[in-house]
Amino acid sequence: MTASQFIEKLSTFRNDQEIDKVEKFFKGNDRVTQHFGVKFGDVFNTAKEFSSMSLEEIDKLLDNDFYEVRMGAVSIMDFQAANKKTSEEKKKELFDLYLNRHDRLNNWDFVDRGACHIIGEYLIDKPRDILYQLAESEDPWERRTAVVSTHAFIRKNDTEDTFKIAEILVHDSNELVNKAVGSWIREAGKKNPKRLNHFLDQYVETMSVATFSYAIEKLDPETKKHYKELRKKR
Repeated sequence: MTASQFIEKLSTFRNDQEIDKVEKFFKGNDRVTQHFGVKFGDVFNTAKEFSSMSLEEIDKLLDNDFYEVRMGAVSIMDFQAANKKTSEEKKKELFDLYLNRHDRLNNWDFVDRGACHIIGEYLIDKPRDILYQLAESEDPWERRTAVVSTHAFIRKNDTEDTFKIAEILVHDSNELVNKAVGSWIREAGKKNPKRLNHFLDQYVETMSVATFSYAIEKLDPETKKHYKELRKKR
């Protein structure tokens, strides 16, 4: 399975009428990325068909200027990382490829598609220093990876890194990082409500509107009202 074959297959779903719909998902500003107009369902299905592609060929897909092609690359990596038959050595190679080519993962949905399995799952039983390094990055997509990756830990009822990284990012200047912080502390709060309440007690008056909105989304009405009242007092 080659990168060229993947692109050829993906091109069969190309639809100029879909370009505007696809474009709205891309929030990067590289001024290079182009769009085929391929629906994401077709991207994911094609990626599944090519899920045994070698890392060398995936790397070629990551070099491509088309948004859907790079989404396909991340999806193939995600399928491989999530596969229970994938060796630890291969998972390490996927982990390294994601981090080494993060410059090509320059949109929120690339991160959300791959970070949990490729980065987070790999780090389940390993030191997590890399996430704190990413949280301090100048690149907003790397900062988003830092918090989104912790979803793998949340699934294991391990929420500490989520909240620690959220503390680093709670006043981030990028709205898409704000939304990720709010989303993942909300998810962590389902496992550890006291920790979420403690976080909100500390930052409710200073966190962004987006972070606050996402963070309190699943709270009971009384608790939600309490924190909204605190926001009004700032």
